Amino acid sequence: MSHEPRESNVRLQIRVEDDRTGMHPVTLERAVLDHLYYTCSKDQPSATPLDVYRAVAHTARDRLVHRWMATQRTYYAQDVKRVYYLSAEYLLGRMLHSHLAYLGQVETARELLLKYGLKLGDILEQENDPGLGNGGLGRLAACFLDSMATLQLPGYGYGILYEFGIFHQVIRDGWQVEQGDAWMHYGCDWEIPRHEYTVPVSFYGRVDGYFDEQGRYRARWLDTQQVLGVPHDIPCPGYGNSTVNTLRLWAARATREFNLAVFNDGDYRRAVEEKALTESISKVLYPKDDTPEGRELRLKQQYFFVCCSIHDIIRRYRKQHDRFDQFADKVAIQLNDTHPAIAVAELMRVLVDEEGLTWEEAWEITEATIAYTNHTLLGEALERWPVAMFERLLPRHLQIIYEINKRFLAQVQLAYPEDDARLARMSIIEEGPQKRVRMANLAVVGSHSVNGVAQLHSRLITSDLMPEMAAFWPHKFNNKTNGVTPRRWLLLSNPELAKAITVEIGDGWLTDMERLKELEQRVDNWSFLDQLGAVKRENKRRLAAFLREEIGTAVDPDSLFDVQVKRIHLYKRQLMNCLHIISLYREILDSPNQDRVPRTFLFGGKAAPGYAMAKLHIKLINDVAAVVNNDPAVRGLIRVVFVPNYGVSLAQRIIPAADLSEQISLAGMEASGTGNMKFAMNGALTIGTLDGANIEIRERVGADNFFLFGLTAEQVRTQRQEGYFPSTFIVRNERLRAAIDLIGSGRFSPDDLGRFQPVVDDLWRYDSYLICADFEDYLRAQREVEETYRDPVEWQRRAALNIANTGYFSSDRTIRQYAEEIWGVTPCPVTVR
Repeated sequence: MSHEPRESNVRLQIRVEDDRTGMHPVTLERAVLDHLYYTCSKDQPSATPLDVYRAVAHTARDRLVHRWMATQRTYYAQDVKRVYYLSAEYLLGRMLHSHLAYLGQVETARELLLKYGLKLGDILEQENDPGLGNGGLGRLAACFLDSMATLQLPGYGYGILYEFGIFHQVIRDGWQVEQGDAWMHYGCDWEIPRHEYTVPVSFYGRVDGYFDEQGRYRARWLDTQQVLGVPHDIPCPGYGNSTVNTLRLWAARATREFNLAVFNDGDYRRAVEEKALTESISKVLYPKDDTPEGRELRLKQQYFFVCCSIHDIIRRYRKQHDRFDQFADKVAIQLNDTHPAIAVAELMRVLVDEEGLTWEEAWEITEATIAYTNHTLLGEALERWPVAMFERLLPRHLQIIYEINKRFLAQVQLAYPEDDARLARMSIIEEGPQKRVRMANLAVVGSHSVNGVAQLHSRLITSDLMPEMAAFWPHKFNNKTNGVTPRRWLLLSNPELAKAITVEIGDGWLTDMERLKELEQRVDNWSFLDQLGAVKRENKRRLAAFLREEIGTAVDPDSLFDVQVKRIHLYKRQLMNCLHIISLYREILDSPNQDRVPRTFLFGGKAAPGYAMAKLHIKLINDVAAVVNNDPAVRGLIRVVFVPNYGVSLAQRIIPAADLSEQISLAGMEASGTGNMKFAMNGALTIGTLDGANIEIRERVGADNFFLFGLTAEQVRTQRQEGYFPSTFIVRNERLRAAIDLIGSGRFSPDDLGRFQPVVDDLWRYDSYLICADFEDYLRAQREVEETYRDPVEWQRRAALNIANTGYFSSDRTIRQYAEEIWGVTPCPVTVR
């Protein structure tokens, strides 16, 4: 009898998941253990938390790569129009948590790690915040990349791979101390170098002009010094789909690593000098520009990443197109502020000098392709480079800018034939003792769209910043109010609130934030309000524990958490907040038995290294904290905390715990703000001025749910035109004068009585941002805050209304508007097999 198996028509199929792409918990466990062994060279007993983080990160990355490659294949197969977002900074935040969430594997990872006695939270803490941004500009760029992928739009980000970021902020004796932010000390497990796409970037040299066979002027850029731009890619996945877009960051590398001949001659320093100078381009974000060398490095950085990006865009277009007649139909370039404005001249240079197009053809393509977002009304932030420096560093680009300007001014002169003053104001070249290139003007002239980022900001661009440009090209100017991604700022930052919302209305709000409006029906439901209050209390308790453990400061989680965390700048008026604290401190000393709401004042943010007055304000806040927190007479009614090195990860701890959001910039100064949106959608009430997106937040959440104070932008303008004398306001406001006098007396600086005299003098004489004019109304609004907070149900009801009405401030809505109204880009779904 044969024992051989007989053939059967029934075949048993066993499907074994690939360890690189499978999503079953058993497969994921096997993948993590494999990466621990083969990627980290560790076994379980010897593995550190950092090793485990890397193993989990690589396991997640494998699954993203699978989708990433499918995304690129889909884009090429359909020859889609792509968006290229050029930004000097991207404030991404930690990525492992978000990538696990977008893969739907957070709970799987949590359970897997618990099996081995580990906590997911501890492993997530091993990841450094990428040092690729500073403030709202960079965080907005990160939110936009998230929304592009979530909306399945073909999008790419371009920027610089900064080795040390802006700086790591340490508070030493109350002063800000800048240290190198070695965020890549252990490498970055998400970035993949693409050496095969390295781009040579030229600087300096000379221009050789000649006429070709058709009698057209041509130029050769000769005798240049070259730097290599090496691309590093970071995946940008969408939520709830298979799209994974790309953030491509450029690192500067020397064309020659090492001069052996010089080294052998004994000059060891000069042997590596060229490498060090070259690679300084991608060392730090925003190097100090108060020296000629610093200004030149800034311009080098901007041209470096723009040149690399334009080269890469054209290389990708050339894969499927031989001619440039479809370029603007396949490419949309968005300039995130003025830092990448040199893209206008660079695209023209490549099209004319390297691709052989006529000037007219190249200009039509350039203008149809590029769009510009303005993010500031501050003149200091609108780059104006000295012509002499520009000519030395980028001689061919200066020629192109002169030609653009000549043709542009000829158009203006036809419209305004005898208005030389108007021509001077609109010119790309600023005349004067030192001629300068106005980069914002270049961006406007070379773009088909110019947008602001909040309704007020966009209006002020056309009325105050660039009125002649707006009058000349009214069709170019438009508004796109900023937004933030609810995935990071609710789902990841405030998971218990996200869960409470989902229980009430389902999870569709994560990709359709307008559905939060459904919560309005529950704002009188005591059970729902109690749930929101419990979530807030737990978030405050966690933050209090963190502050005690990390910086050694104890705060009362039952106190009102009054929060102002943002870049330290005089127009954001952290000083006004500090004056309010001093005023409250004085009241407590004068009336110790008065009933008061306990408050914890939380500050955070970095001042630019060269911004002396902003750094002095940080010192003042810390010195006030040292006095107030240690005075037994205060009895814990006030605590003041400055949280060092504020960034995305700290924001994800602080914002969900905030009761009150301080958005108190002078009206007409803040372009939009996005922190205001994050606080509101996390259930904090706002005290603020009619500035930036505050106006639109107040309109949507309701005037009764927003503590408004201060002058309007129009009133600020009138006040300045009529002559502003801060001493008038100080003399008639006893609380303001007393607070300023207390600073001047040395109460907060007994070791140096005159330390804060510059602050006092500035308030009496100049007060450039009208703190004194707004202070009385600020105190009124703060009293209203205190009265409302005494009624917990009413406070929670207002918080619920804030949450319910922030759907408009999703970056998904913003990006959808960009795609439809500026870029002309449509969704391209990706299928993964």
